[in-house]
Amino acid sequence: MPFIEIKIVPFKSKNDSYNVQPLRSNNEIGDFLFFLRRNKFAKRDIFLFLFGINTGLRMSDIVCRKVGDIKYSSTPQIIEQKTGKKRTLYLESMQKQIEDYTVNMDDNDWFSRKGTGHLQPKAVYQIFQKVADGLERDDIGTHTLRKTFGYHYYKRTKDIVFLMEIFGHSNQQITKRYIGITQDEISDSLKNFRLGF
Repeated sequence: MPFIEIKIVPFKSKNDSYNVQPLRSNNEIGDFLFFLRRNKFAKRDIFLFLFGINTGLRMSDIVCRKVGDIKYSSTPQIIEQKTGKKRTLYLESMQKQIEDYTVNMDDNDWFSRKGTGHLQPKAVYQIFQKVADGLERDDIGTHTLRKTFGYHYYKRTKDIVFLMEIFGHSNQQITKRYIGITQDEISDSLKNFRLGF
């Protein structure tokens, strides 16, 4: 009877391998933009990135937007695909970027256009994986944008209740864990912790 080698591979749940993190500093955001600027469709990809980190939307709610959804109001309302809930976007700080990006586009154009349609979240993920390779990071995904928004919003305001409401989370701990604040707070609290010496 021939010898058969059996290789045992430990099971990894989706959560074990899906360690997506926010971009925690302006330098990390700048580095991300540096690599996006080298893409074939840099203008589109940069706009999607900036729109994501400034709204906190899921990628599925970003790629399906049409120009007319955002061009004429600084506070447009959308229906989130995952939750079916109405959400107001606050785009006042992005008006210049929106105007520059949509200047030659019709109201019915997808702003994540790809041919006659729009990008799918999976395609955006693949774009971001090329950026992640350039940055030598393994913790980048489409949720990086949403988490980056949340991380910086919390750092600036310290208002976890509003952020929880924006994200539609059921409690503060979920929101803190989602944006990576829990681990940061634990690290900060233990920096100078010493006993017995």
